[in-house]
Amino acid sequence: MSEKIQAFTFEPLNSADAPPPAKGKPIRWAALGISVVFLAIMAFLLTAKSLQIKVESVSPVEVGLSGGLLLPFGDRYLLRPGEYTATAKASGYHDLQAQIVVTDKDSQIVQLMLQPLPGKLSISSAPAGARVLLDSEFLAETPFVDLAVEPGEHHLEIHAPRYLPLQQELAVTGREVQQKLDLTLEPAWAEITIDTTPAGATILVDGEDAGTTPAVVEVLRGEAQIMLKKDTFASYVQDITVVPQVPQNLGTIKLTAAAGVVELSSAPSGANVTLDGEFQGQTPLTLEVTPGRSHRLAVFRAGYKRHASNLEMAAGETASRTIKLSAMLGDVKFSISPSNASLKINGQTHGTGSRTLSLPAVSQSVEVSLDGYATVRQRVTPRQGLQQVVNITLQTAREAQLARIKPEITTSMGQTLLLFSPAESGHGDFTLGASRREPGRRANEVLHPVSLTRMFYIQTTEVSNAQFRLFQSDHNSGQIEGNSLNREHQPVVQISWQQAAQYCNWLSKREGLPQFYRESKGIVIGHTPSATGYRLPTEAEWAWTARMDSGGTLKKFPWGDEFPPTSAVENYADNTSAYVTGRILDGYTDGNVVSATVASFPPSGKGMYDMGGNVAEWVHDVYSIPAANGTIEVDPIGGQNGDNYVIRGASWTQSKIGDLRLSHRDYGQAGQDNVGFRIARYAE
Repeated sequence: MSEKIQAFTFEPLNSADAPPPAKGKPIRWAALGISVVFLAIMAFLLTAKSLQIKVESVSPVEVGLSGGLLLPFGDRYLLRPGEYTATAKASGYHDLQAQIVVTDKDSQIVQLMLQPLPGKLSISSAPAGARVLLDSEFLAETPFVDLAVEPGEHHLEIHAPRYLPLQQELAVTGREVQQKLDLTLEPAWAEITIDTTPAGATILVDGEDAGTTPAVVEVLRGEAQIMLKKDTFASYVQDITVVPQVPQNLGTIKLTAAAGVVELSSAPSGANVTLDGEFQGQTPLTLEVTPGRSHRLAVFRAGYKRHASNLEMAAGETASRTIKLSAMLGDVKFSISPSNASLKINGQTHGTGSRTLSLPAVSQSVEVSLDGYATVRQRVTPRQGLQQVVNITLQTAREAQLARIKPEITTSMGQTLLLFSPAESGHGDFTLGASRREPGRRANEVLHPVSLTRMFYIQTTEVSNAQFRLFQSDHNSGQIEGNSLNREHQPVVQISWQQAAQYCNWLSKREGLPQFYRESKGIVIGHTPSATGYRLPTEAEWAWTARMDSGGTLKKFPWGDEFPPTSAVENYADNTSAYVTGRILDGYTDGNVVSATVASFPPSGKGMYDMGGNVAEWVHDVYSIPAANGTIEVDPIGGQNGDNYVIRGASWTQSKIGDLRLSHRDYGQAGQDNVGFRIARYAE
């Protein structure tokens, strides 16, 4: 049964109960805000540019970007033009931070390059302790582990004493990747088999003891001198050329009986000695005499009668003999003013005033002195049967001061030269060359007597690059294995004898002195012995300055007579220069791979620097081998010109006993990387 719908009476609500009318403004503001945001987003999207950042790396890269509103979109960013900071990180690389600029271009790509970290290098070698150079710079000594090395291509060098250098190219990966090398160096020596009859002879290799025969000795590559010595037998010498790892057998060497040896002296000493007409030196000296036959001995000295006799000795015999020479006298009349001046001959007083004396016919030192006057010193050589007159008038101190020759001068280049007067020293007569018995002696070192009577100046140091470039501005002394020879205060090298002589003339002209060398069309063709301009030292002057000590003894080496030196006295081929020279003086270190700054080592007793080392030196003389005839050469200066000129002194490239001796002679004409020069001039 359906229900019947009832009708109800409608009554309107009270105004107080009715809901408030809707407010339209908040809705409008919200709509407006949404519109603004929408418009801003649309504006950003419409004006944004697409940027892709690419980074080169073999490792995963973490990339970041900051500096403004941006929207990542895959491997790209949407952002507005402007400046941004990009960062990139990857394992094995340095962190990167870079400023980038986004332009108005719609699509842009930025390429970033990460720098790899250094690699880790480990090297071991046989033998250990080798020096490792990377791109010519010292790296470390083997073995070493994980040293940081920048990535890329490098030049690797390995050096060890007595081994051949090893060189190879090395590609370093970087990114902290470990790389290991195990290297084996090849020996720089060869085995030399030596035997003698009889056995038991001492073996000397370049003057150093290497054992006794029979033996197999290791000898470094290059030229070497083998000497065999045994009591009562003559020394045996042989020069060999050694090729690394190529053995040599010198066979069985038959030693011959030793010569007789006589220690010969004379009264007075300093007499010349010849044996069978060949000059042997000056007394006192040791003579080796071929046994079993008679020899003609002659002893003579200026002012004394010549002594001649026969000399015969048995094999191995030793003896001593003193020859007393008889003086030849000559009269000398001394005319002295003032009359009360004191006269001394060879330091012994002979009264005052004028007088006639009978003196030995040999060079005499004369001294006349008086208070208030300058002392006069000179030399006179009496002649038997011929009276000489010597006139000496003393000067006042003021007169002498004006005439006095300075003991030291300085050139316009700042070079210091010292004055030497060999005759006044009492040791002006001496012997050039070396005995045949001296280890390392060469055939061109013939003994011959000389006499220096002229005073001369000689530079205390070798001419430097800076001093030479004032003459020739574009000169370059070069470099060796990355080691410079061209620094301002290193000695100048790579200059010929001609250039050295022309430098002397240039300096003479600059200072208003008479030029010593004669030139034609830019070539030195001769010299003027009387000129007092700058020149190269003569060989005799160089040898006297380098070798003569205050007692009149000739030194064998700059440091004395024993080999090798026990401390750093000169710049030679030492342990630090093995990879440059290939041959060194074992155990010696002077701290210089190539030439040193001039005057780096202590001076000699005469105030000279580097005469026995650093660089060898051009001297004035044309090269020749002197005759062994005993004839005294007075102030020898050599020929006017020639093809080759004498070189004296050792250098940074040398280490052999023969080369380091002060009597060693070499020759040439062209420039070399170990030959320089110093200057000299006559005092009057």
